[in-house]
Amino acid sequence: MTTHGVDPKLLEILVCPITKGPLDYDRAAQELISRAAGLAFPIRDGIPIMLVDEARELDDSKTKDN
Repeated sequence: MTTHGVDPKLLEILVCPITKGPLDYDRAAQELISRAAGLAFPIRDGIPIMLVDEARELDDSKTKDN
């Protein structure tokens, strides 16, 4: 059992609480990234914290796909 892993089935059903769009899992940073909202939601002890107040803003270079 890992203490920092996230259940893959949970990752499949989670969406951004703002845009309802898909999230990218950043394993190294332990974050779920919403490119549409420009936010990164933290994962603490394997639990995604999907609160806007807990999210950090991404810099422009990470949110743009161009």
